[in-house]
Amino acid sequence: MAPSSHFSFATRAQSLEQSDIRAVTQRVEEVGGINLGQGICDLPTPEPLRAGAQRAIADDESIYSHYAGIEPLRRAILEKEQAYNEVPATSPEEVVVGVGSTGVFVTAAMSLLEAGDEVVLFEPFYGYHRNILELTGATVRSVPLGGPGSTFDPEAVEAAITDDAKVIVVNTPANPSGKVWTREELSDLLDLMERHDLVAITDEIYEYMLYDGAQHVSLASLPGAYDRTITLSGFSKTYNVTGWRLGYGVAPAPLAERMGLMNDLLYICAPRPLQHAALAAFEDLSDDYFEQLRDDYAERRVLLCETLEAIGFEVPRPEGAYYALADFSPLAATRDGFADDAAACETLVQEAKIASVTGRSFYEDPADGRRQLRFCFAKELPVLRQACDQLRGAFG
Repeated sequence: MAPSSHFSFATRAQSLEQSDIRAVTQRVEEVGGINLGQGICDLPTPEPLRAGAQRAIADDESIYSHYAGIEPLRRAILEKEQAYNEVPATSPEEVVVGVGSTGVFVTAAMSLLEAGDEVVLFEPFYGYHRNILELTGATVRSVPLGGPGSTFDPEAVEAAITDDAKVIVVNTPANPSGKVWTREELSDLLDLMERHDLVAITDEIYEYMLYDGAQHVSLASLPGAYDRTITLSGFSKTYNVTGWRLGYGVAPAPLAERMGLMNDLLYICAPRPLQHAALAAFEDLSDDYFEQLRDDYAERRVLLCETLEAIGFEVPRPEGAYYALADFSPLAATRDGFADDAAACETLVQEAKIASVTGRSFYEDPADGRRQLRFCFAKELPVLRQACDQLRGAFG
C-alpha cells in the first residue's frame, strides 16, 4: 500500500530506495538461483566464535556495554591494529566497537561532516559509503581510480579538492574493484592530506584477503598519518559473521571519543554477547587461520574469473577482497540481452539463475558502469562450482 499523502518525508529520506544489491537478491531467490551478487559470505563461522557466542548468552551477557565496546575486546583490537596494521594507537580509548564497520562509518561521517563540507570518494565506490556521506549533507566529489593495476593519480585528486574539502575516503582492498593500494600511493595521498588539512576514513574490512603477493598497508601506519586518519575494519568478512553486525574503528582519542558518543546516540552499543564472542577471534585463532583464508579465497578467485573469461567477460583479476568487477562488452557484441548492465544482470538471472550486481551501482554517472557486473566469490566451493557450471551452460 502506498504511503498516505499526508506524510511529509525529510529530504534525506525522499530519494532512498532499495539498493540494486538487495533487489537482485530477491529476484534470484524467486527463480531458485545462486546469489553471486550480495557479499553475504555464507561460509561457516569458525567454531571458537560460535562457541563464544553460546557461552556469552549462557553467561547472561545481556545488558548494555560501554558505548564504545567492552574493554577486553577494545584492548584485543588495539593489539591487533598495532601488530598487523602497524597503527601507532596506544590505548583502548582510541578504539570504538560499533554495529558493523558500516555502522562505525556512520559514526565517523556524522562526527566529522555537515552541510557545506566536501568529501573525496574514489570510484568505483561502495554504494553505502556514497549514500551515507550524502545523508550528512556533505557534497561528494568522485574521483576515478579504477581497479587492479590502476595507479592513484594525485593530480586528479588535487583537481577535486576545494576550500570546503574536509574528508577523503579510502577503501583498500576495494569493493567492488579488488584494488589494493600500495604504500607509495598512500604516501602520495598523505602528502595531499597534509597540504589541504584533510582527514581520511579508511575502510579496511577486506584486509586479510590478498592475492598474487599484494600487501595490505594501513594509511594510519605511515609517519604522521595517524593523527588525521580513522581506520575501520570488523569481523563480518574475515570470520563469516555478516549478520552479527560487529565492526570497529581506531582513531586518535578526540576523534574516537566523538565517534563513541555518536555510537551511543545512534545505536547505544554493539550487541554485547557478540562482543564477548568476538574475543575468540583473537584468543583462539592462530595465523594459520588467515593463511588458510587467503588460500581458500585464491582458489575461488581463479575458479570464478576463469569461468567468466571462458564465457566472454573481460576480468581484471582482483588483488584483494572477494569480488570480480567484470566487463561484458565481448558478450554484448555477440548475443542479445546485454544492452547494458541492467539488462545483463536480468539475463544472467533468467538464463543462468545467477545473481550479479549492476556496474552502475558503483559510479556517480551510471553510464560509467553500463558494461560491468560485479560477482562475489565468497561461497562454499560446491555452490560456487555449481554457479560456474550454470554460467558455462548458459553462455559457454
